[in-house]
Amino acid sequence: MPSLAIRWTGSSDRLLIINEGSTPALGDAQARRLLEAPAPDTLKGVRDRAILATLLYHGIRREELCLLRLRDIQSRQGVMHFRIKGKRDNIRYVPLHPMAQRLIEEYLAALGNHGGGQDSLGLDGPLFRPVANNRTGTLDRHLDPGSIYRNIVIKYAQATGISAEAIGVCVHSMRATAATNALSHEADIAKVQEWLGHANVSTTRLYDRRKSKPEDSPTFHVKY
Repeated sequence: MPSLAIRWTGSSDRLLIINEGSTPALGDAQARRLLEAPAPDTLKGVRDRAILATLLYHGIRREELCLLRLRDIQSRQGVMHFRIKGKRDNIRYVPLHPMAQRLIEEYLAALGNHGGGQDSLGLDGPLFRPVANNRTGTLDRHLDPGSIYRNIVIKYAQATGISAEAIGVCVHSMRATAATNALSHEADIAKVQEWLGHANVSTTRLYDRRKSKPEDSPTFHVKY
């Protein structure tokens, strides 16, 4: 297991706990800043906010996100779920977080206003798709996983200054953030393992930092 490093970023809810040589997880305030960064009045901005919410609230891999189709949002026992095709073609169902569901609905409404909504393209169409294609003009296709890194996560991390605070922030940071946050709020680790699609719970334990909260350090009990 990699050793942990602590980076202080100015306030308690912006503290980063980092696996040295690995992926940084964001603090709560940083995650909120990232979610609020895309423009709310453009199709790209509305789409990007829905994508960031899907990553941050569900901990899915970028490849899994790019493969999502409209029909992969399904109701199960009265709750909306993502049907996610993971590694080795394993299927898992992840409930939609209410905030992410609202942002996805706003995105689909905006997409419909641009002639590319659910009714016009059908349920087999990609959930998240390009808003422009200067080469072929074709928009009815899945996003490339590389574009999630370059044009969304890194773009907004740089715009908000998060990339300077969290050295090495990347798409996997969204997954690390979701897992760390869920475990810190007492989610059962076995359920988090299933939620993330981990084959082995030892991988999930890398995100479990409940016993390494910096505010519990003896540092803060030293008084002179």
